[in-house]
Amino acid sequence: SGRAKSGSGGASTAHCNAGQLMVCAAAIIGGAAPSASCCSSLRAQQGCFCQYARNPAYGGYIGSPTAHRAIVACHVAVPSC
Repeated sequence: SGRAKSGSGGASTAHCNAGQLMVCAAAIIGGAAPSASCCSSLRAQQGCFCQYARNPAYGGYIGSPTAHRAIVACHVAVPSC
C-alpha cells in the first residue's frame, strides 16, 4: 500500500491562527465597522471559520450576528459548516 502525502503540495490549506483575528475584535465583539486589516485577516482565515466555530473558545464569537456582519461587510463568503 502507498503512503498518502498529506500537507505536501497540491491545494494549500489555510494556516489557522485565531490570534490573527484579534485585529477584528472591535468588529466581531463590539459590532464596529471592520477595518481594512480586519477584512484582510478574515479573508486569510476564511478556510478556518468552521474549525473556529467548532472550538468552544471561539465558537460564540464566530457564530455571532456581529461576526456575521463583519464577514459580510468584508465581502468574504460565509461558509455553511
